[in-house]
Amino acid sequence: MLQADTVHLYYGASHAVRGASLQAEPGQVTCLLGRNGVGKTSLLKAIVGLQPILAGRILWQGRDVTRWPVHRRAAAGIAHVPQGREIFPLLTVEENLRTGFSALPKRERCIPDQVFSLFPVLKQMLRRRGGDLSGGQQQQLAIARALVMRPKLLILDEPTEGIQPSIIQEIGSVIRALAQQGSMAILLVEQYFEFARDLASVFAVMDRGEIVVSGRREDMAEDAVRRYLTV
Repeated sequence: MLQADTVHLYYGASHAVRGASLQAEPGQVTCLLGRNGVGKTSLLKAIVGLQPILAGRILWQGRDVTRWPVHRRAAAGIAHVPQGREIFPLLTVEENLRTGFSALPKRERCIPDQVFSLFPVLKQMLRRRGGDLSGGQQQQLAIARALVMRPKLLILDEPTEGIQPSIIQEIGSVIRALAQQGSMAILLVEQYFEFARDLASVFAVMDRGEIVVSGRREDMAEDAVRRYLTV
């Protein structure tokens, strides 16, 4: 469904992503691992269209979307939950969820029941401002806002960052349930190895802008992966 093919991305003279290739398929969780600053978020920005690439291609459902703007990729079914959540703190929970409507045709602009079955706490907080929620609740809201778009590809950038363990478990359960439905591809960026390992169908490890180790979970050599995660 998604194929990032030999992507090169620069910030000025800095070569942030160096020929990275990555795939994500429906019903699977693809985990992208690596230390801070190795290019993981930059690769995600290339995939969603937030950062132009110098060379390589982004293919989505067989189409070359390399030059598509962000809003067109979103309308095609690519949803992004950014690092740091980036919810709107002065909007209510319901208003935050409704911002996901922007990628949908008018006839589909409603909040799916699935959002509240996966995150029941949000239904109780619809009138509360996003900024009044705990960090874990804000992360749940950010994921729920992406699900409002009915995505075919869900991209999650370090969803466990700064989150209490109980919410991490809930988020893991949600990711697993979404993958098991079989219709959505999930691309998960993580530093928390155990969380990623338990969810991954496929994994890739980045170091200095390159994919240095990749494969299926059952073939993962944990020591080789951990070597690229320790400081």
